[in-house]
Amino acid sequence: MADAGVVETLLRRIEKVDDGVDSLEVANSLGVDHQVIVGAVKSLQSVGDVISAELRSSKHWELTEEGMEIAENGSHEARVFSSIPLEGLAQSELMKLSFGKIGFSKAMSSKWIRVDKTHEGGPRIFRTVESIEDQVREKLLLVQKGNTSQLEEKEKNELKKRKLLSEVTVKTYWITKGNSFSTTITKQETELTPEMIATGNWKEKKFKPYNFEAMGVAPDSGHLHPLMKVRTQFRQIFLEMGFTEMPTNNFIESSFWNFDSLFQPQQHPARDQHDTFFLSDPALAHEFPQDYLERVKKVHSEGGFGSQGYKYDWKIEEAQKNILRTHTTAVSARMLYKLAQQEKFTPVKYFSIDRVFRNETLDATHLAEFHQIEGVVADYGLTLGDLMGILHQFFTKLGLKKWVEVGNSGVFRPEMLLPMGLPEDVSVIAWGLSLERPTMIKYGINNIRELVGHKVNLQMVLRQPHMSTGLLSFT
Repeated sequence: MADAGVVETLLRRIEKVDDGVDSLEVANSLGVDHQVIVGAVKSLQSVGDVISAELRSSKHWELTEEGMEIAENGSHEARVFSSIPLEGLAQSELMKLSFGKIGFSKAMSSKWIRVDKTHEGGPRIFRTVESIEDQVREKLLLVQKGNTSQLEEKEKNELKKRKLLSEVTVKTYWITKGNSFSTTITKQETELTPEMIATGNWKEKKFKPYNFEAMGVAPDSGHLHPLMKVRTQFRQIFLEMGFTEMPTNNFIESSFWNFDSLFQPQQHPARDQHDTFFLSDPALAHEFPQDYLERVKKVHSEGGFGSQGYKYDWKIEEAQKNILRTHTTAVSARMLYKLAQQEKFTPVKYFSIDRVFRNETLDATHLAEFHQIEGVVADYGLTLGDLMGILHQFFTKLGLKKWVEVGNSGVFRPEMLLPMGLPEDVSVIAWGLSLERPTMIKYGINNIRELVGHKVNLQMVLRQPHMSTGLLSFT
């Protein structure tokens, strides 16, 4: 509610006139800010039809901060003229004054002063007239006194160009008496209470009219799915740790990138139709980097890079089969191969969060698709210690308070990296987990034990052909 004294004064002013009052004029006469009167108008409008207020807009000219200074002290050119004695003033001395540079230019244009460049002490400035009339200041004083109409539009625009005047739009209220005008304000009731009905005093109360055009309270709806909330949280953690997101928009992948490039043998059980969705159209992929494909074939069938390989007849027909990708590590393989083709190796940190597909029996805890989270770091001389440090930082940022085993981690094997063309002293550490499992943990779907501490327990096991892996768990 606005200041009661201002509201009362405004009502008295309105009572004394027949037509109405202007809010800006009332503010000026009372010596208060215009917004104080506007607040009083709003308060009176909220209590019913006490007043009627029509919003009006008008434009007027007012002095800028620099214009007010000139109105008080004179224009820059007039002050320059006043600073020059009869014997003249060295130009270098004049330029030291705050108004010297601008004032010198304007005074020269007005032909009030001249410069003697041949003076033995250096350029010297002399007056060329005995007296001047500071018209700029006089015009600004007219505006300041509210006599802007005495200036021509050209004169106003010139002062505006010099940033001494500005044209502002002022919104004011024309205030008149309402149908229920009174100089005494009674607070209107906003609700009918049981006590009012029981005592009957509602008959003596004034109620605030209902606003049937008002917007109601929006119903709760459209919440984010828990998976999307946790996905956003994971993504933010990766970005905070300096990782770059990999493009994962290819759900269809060739068996070469999904399996062979990861040094997974073609007779591996994961490549069976009981675990993988194979496409019938298009059934085969045909575009591969041939040199890289031959190196992958050789390391599988003959060995290389310190490995004896798998010693089997590697077939291009198996590598060509199109599938729904079973993991996003296929994307990691493509990105690492692309990295290896650079003229000079640069360390990278990649991550991805996207859907993968498995041909599994559907039940309460298994679907044919889920989201995989994957992190990959490539740099010189990385070890399991680096992996443990990154994982500790990653899961500390995640801040889950309950844990079960959530995923695998490890170091990519040289049989996978060296055929790509990466330098021999470059190591790649990686980890992956399902988005759904930590989401269930976070939202309490599973009964699991409390996290005692953030101590990483890496148990070395051979679970993935493309890496020496660690079973990631927290105890």
